Amino acid sequence: MLIATFFFSLMNVGVKYLSHIPAVEIVFFRSVVSLVLSFSFLKFKRIHVWGNNKKLLIARGMAGAMSLVLYFTTLQAIPLAGAVSIQFLSPIFTAILGIFIVNEKVAKRQWLFFLLSFAGVVIIQGVDNRMTTFYFFIGILAALFSGIAFNIIRKLGVSENPLVIVFYFPLVTIPVTGLYILTDWVTPNGIDLLIIILVGIATQIAQVYMTKAFQHEELSKIASLRYIGIIYALVFGHILFGEKFEIFSYAGMVLVLAGVMLNIWYKQRHISSPVEKENKITKTTIQ
Repeated sequence: MLIATFFFSLMNVGVKYLSHIPAVEIVFFRSVVSLVLSFSFLKFKRIHVWGNNKKLLIARGMAGAMSLVLYFTTLQAIPLAGAVSIQFLSPIFTAILGIFIVNEKVAKRQWLFFLLSFAGVVIIQGVDNRMTTFYFFIGILAALFSGIAFNIIRKLGVSENPLVIVFYFPLVTIPVTGLYILTDWVTPNGIDLLIIILVGIATQIAQVYMTKAFQHEELSKIASLRYIGIIYALVFGHILFGEKFEIFSYAGMVLVLAGVMLNIWYKQRHISSPVEKENKITKTTIQ
């Protein structure tokens, strides 16, 4: 998950740089790169391309597509760290939806930690006039669809190879975004194309490692590690885009990280669920 977070951060930088190109168009090109890489790896490793549970794989692709388009939109419109902070609400949605979709449990104390992180994001939005209410809610929707996608990955469990799960994302996304960009096309130049390709490669690496993490660990625990990406967002945003924040924005980010770290600590010290016990056996078998 730590590897995935780093490469997702590189993806964020690329998308932010391409703010002059519509988000849907970037998602389309990024999906083309992902499709080629996924299909090539699947064929090289002689893995069945279509998987076993096609309905869940398609549903995961649709949820992921919605999340990515909405998230890229916020990345281009508001400061990098602000967009990433809103997206970090996805573990909260992941944990809540996980109660109903994969029957995972969330302790009462964890809800306080989630609330702490959510309060941090609200503070950031409230003190930064560059983050409008419209894009705030667009970001929340992106986080919600991420939570749905993560739960579907956990629902699939180890029955599907991570590359198959990743392969279905561009398979679903390309037709949908392809139709849309016909009405809103911006021709990218040579540098733009290079960055788009690099965005696709970085995302492909990130998705494979993220999928492995969600297959073998409990959702409300592993999803929280993505919050570490806020550090990357602050550093990259400041160095590459000259983004600065007021003291209260930094305080909000600290609250986000505090809620995450407390949740991780609590999960490791106080909860040992049947899912986690099963995962230990599964990981040993697969490795």
